[in-house]
Amino acid sequence: MDIKDLLIKDAMIMDLQATTKKAAIDEMVQKMYDAGRISTIDTYKEGILKREAQTSTGLGDGIAMPHAKNSAVKEATVLFAKSKNGVDYESLDGQPTYLFFMIAAPEGANDTHLQALAALSRLLIDPDFVAKLKAAETPDQVQATFDAAEKAKEAEEKAEAQAEEKIKDTNRRYIVAVTACPTGIAHTYMAEDALKKKAKEMGVDIKVETNGSEGIKHRLTDEDIARADGVIVAADKKVEMNRFNGKELVNRPVSDGIRKPEELINLALSGDAPVYHGNSEDTSANEEKSDNGTLGQRIYKDLMNGVSHMLPFVIGGGIMIALSFMIDQFMGVPQSELANLGNYNQIASWFNQIGGAAFGFMLPVLAGFIASSIADRPGLIAGFAAGALANAGGAGFLGALIGGFLAGYVIIFLKKLFKNLPKSLEGIKAILFYPFFGLMITGFLMLLVNVPMKAINDGLNGFLTGLSGSNAILLGALLGGMMAIDLGGPINKAAYVFGTATLASSVAQGGSIVMAAVMAGGMVPPLAIFVATRLFKNKFEKSQVDAGLTNIVMGLSFVTEGAIPFAAADPIRVIPSFVVGSALAGGLVGAVGIKLLAPHGGVFVVLLLSHPLLYLLFIAIGAIVSGVIYGLVKKPVVK
Repeated sequence: MDIKDLLIKDAMIMDLQATTKKAAIDEMVQKMYDAGRISTIDTYKEGILKREAQTSTGLGDGIAMPHAKNSAVKEATVLFAKSKNGVDYESLDGQPTYLFFMIAAPEGANDTHLQALAALSRLLIDPDFVAKLKAAETPDQVQATFDAAEKAKEAEEKAEAQAEEKIKDTNRRYIVAVTACPTGIAHTYMAEDALKKKAKEMGVDIKVETNGSEGIKHRLTDEDIARADGVIVAADKKVEMNRFNGKELVNRPVSDGIRKPEELINLALSGDAPVYHGNSEDTSANEEKSDNGTLGQRIYKDLMNGVSHMLPFVIGGGIMIALSFMIDQFMGVPQSELANLGNYNQIASWFNQIGGAAFGFMLPVLAGFIASSIADRPGLIAGFAAGALANAGGAGFLGALIGGFLAGYVIIFLKKLFKNLPKSLEGIKAILFYPFFGLMITGFLMLLVNVPMKAINDGLNGFLTGLSGSNAILLGALLGGMMAIDLGGPINKAAYVFGTATLASSVAQGGSIVMAAVMAGGMVPPLAIFVATRLFKNKFEKSQVDAGLTNIVMGLSFVTEGAIPFAAADPIRVIPSFVVGSALAGGLVGAVGIKLLAPHGGVFVVLLLSHPLLYLLFIAIGAIVSGVIYGLVKKPVVK
């Protein structure tokens, strides 16, 4: 597939009217929809905005390449747009953007699509090519410019391939590089070409490995790395790092590979770049921790790594235990045996045993994967042990959470402590020193931590067990409202994690009121979108009205993130509307004391609730209130 097959005339805007980034994205996405290349505006736009939130795709030099790869894309397409006056697109160089290439890749994009998109990225490095595009006045001229440039690029690549074999015979300086971005469509290959072009100008030989959607191309060999005078890693995602152990290495974002290739090459050859020290125990993908954001961002990432691995155990185990209760109730349990609910009948007991086995892994998995996020694989054993000790010692979820971070940083301390061991002992660190000393230090620290954490956990459990009246209403409203504030962001996740934490101590009581309030609050925002788009159709575009139908499915499935495109477009009006309805639903759940054992599932686990019909009614009330408020405060669509 050639670029001209992706760059269709129907998806070109030769005179972009937008003057702001938001308006430019809206205009281009609408054109993509009008050309029949995407099925839904909101889903595709959500992918575009999600990529922009990572870092601006305004690459500088008047070029922007917004891109998304998701289920809304019918056929791989590159939309070309040109602005005469320029758009403030928050570009990396702070200058206006004149040329736009909006890339749409299907979720299952094949290699030919990805190769064509990568070729497009490479062409945009050439300033002469960009100048010709700026001068183009018609779609035919745009396509002709690409055809000519693509043929010239193919000839250049053949010449480069022949020259690469001669590199080993020269005495010139030689460096190796790796480029990678999260989507692997554009920035990966633009950084590759920028580094190659600048190295050629500087008289430096270079080999660049790309970690893109096509997979790993031009993989660096041990011989390449050993011979290199320096290493450049321009990446925004995890790449294999341990192979560079002992080499001077420059680790930067992929955008620096595009914008600052000369600076990276000079630093890699200067002798001042830091020497990378890999971990002999980890032959997979290691990351340098220095470029992972602020302390708060790293803590959040580590916590979410633990929670994401824990949730399958909680969800599967919780539903199995809830089913054991339902089976016992269905088969009949005497009033005197209610304390043994879930174990009275043999079939129910089997369900309970299986669910309990999965549930028992909740705290060790949480702590283990928090620790592994901090210290890689050596953190797993210390983290798992910390979680198990928190469970056995009564410290509960909070104890396991602290134990996971404790275990991770104990291993980091041990890595520094054993850093200067003789090379002959390198192999034994991972299989003896880290497991033994990590387990011993973490274990004794957890025995100390368990004492105060057990008291806190017992107090919290006592409060939750006796939760009723105004306390239950206030807590339910608070957590329900938190679920709607940032729709899957840190505040939403904090409420959800707190809800799942209460499940471990509420099994015997038949479920958690807190978890029920959290799920109700999270289901309201997408359902509110459905209500608003039905009752106030004149205030929404047709694509938004269509998206309302999608949101009813997401809301019923407890996928709060379905409302993100609407919130991102008008947060001042949308978020408060959501918070009111979600807090109302959560408060009503708390007032009645509805309990839930499953931490996810939406309507699919409604029968596992203590009062399923009331629960659905409260969610409907919250959604209607939010939807009506949103519809009333929203400005009508300007035709």
